[in-house]
Amino acid sequence: MKILMLSWEFPPCVTGGLGRHVAELAPALANEGVEVHVMAPHPSPPLPTQKWQNNLSIHWVDSAAVDAQADIYTRASQIGDLMAVAANALWSEAGGFDLIHVHDWLVAFAGIALKTAHNRPLIATIHATEQGRWRNQPLPDDLSRRIDSVEKELSRQACCMIACSHYMVGELIEQFSLSPDELDMIPNGINLAKRPRHFAYHLAEFKAKYVSPEQPLIFSVGRLVYEKGFHVLIGAMPKILAEYPHAKLLIAGKGPLRDYLQNIVHHLRIEQRVHFAGFISDEERDMLFAAANCAVFPSLYEPFGIVALEAMAHNCPVVVSKVGGFAEVVTHKETGTIVYPDNSDSTAWGVLEVLNKPQASAEYVANAHQMIVRQYSWQHIARQTKALYEQKIGRWASGQVSR
Repeated sequence: MKILMLSWEFPPCVTGGLGRHVAELAPALANEGVEVHVMAPHPSPPLPTQKWQNNLSIHWVDSAAVDAQADIYTRASQIGDLMAVAANALWSEAGGFDLIHVHDWLVAFAGIALKTAHNRPLIATIHATEQGRWRNQPLPDDLSRRIDSVEKELSRQACCMIACSHYMVGELIEQFSLSPDELDMIPNGINLAKRPRHFAYHLAEFKAKYVSPEQPLIFSVGRLVYEKGFHVLIGAMPKILAEYPHAKLLIAGKGPLRDYLQNIVHHLRIEQRVHFAGFISDEERDMLFAAANCAVFPSLYEPFGIVALEAMAHNCPVVVSKVGGFAEVVTHKETGTIVYPDNSDSTAWGVLEVLNKPQASAEYVANAHQMIVRQYSWQHIARQTKALYEQKIGRWASGQVSR
């Protein structure tokens, strides 16, 4: 079985969870005997094809000529044209592919063109939708409407859409009028084998960069955009500080709302208790998960919530809002603490539950680790994905699937 996988990002060119997902899924599929060719754009002269292992190759498409200042739709369209040309050449070189797998609308242009040109089944993993990002309110501008139109066209062209949570399955059925047999739920995963071993004295030294050993460190990470709900967490800090006046909130990530969030901090007069770390490496993020007393994810929209699994994998108690996939990943008072979305009082309550009840939090962490091993290993997810490939390729070959 030979698969062409198209992704908007792949390490080292990663800005979010999509690239990390593909970077874990592709080698896991290769380990299951699937020949995987990943194609992704690279903003500088392209790297040579990387042969990670016998069944996995990475092909970079030079996107340096694309206007980095253009809107995301224009850039995706231009890169889609470049990817289609490169993929057509690779198609001949590799002797064809059995199936095309695209991740999100950003590479839909190339995926649809290749499906049409080569008459092969197209599968799409949808990590989030434009309507979902706007919480199913009217889309605010022409750019959002154009993105939504591409997502709809991708749903019509793909023989199957993969969603990462049951919440997302429902969202796709509602937004794109899909039938259940056009959808499959395969979750994101976590790679426990890559989890570094943290020694207590290393963590103590690392935590000391931000707070004294006895002071609580509250950590959150993500793009600084509205749907991540960082304004809700900042709004919870006065109540948290009333009980733990020396607690510190560290927010990692970059995005367009940084100035807005800093203004909230200034208005609340808690500049000394909130720190914006900007972009941090995966290694530093993992150390912060391991060192923090609590990780908080107050999202207003979250299709899956891989970040909660990442925190759990580093034995960090989690507080998440009851939205989207978080409610499937975290079981309240069993593997973590769930709070009401868009509610700073509820968020403060959740954080204080963790800080005030360390024994219960330790039990949640132990339960979460067992859950990750059972349900979210990449080997398990790769086997589910391979089975779906086999089913769709077989149905396509027999004429049971026409799109």
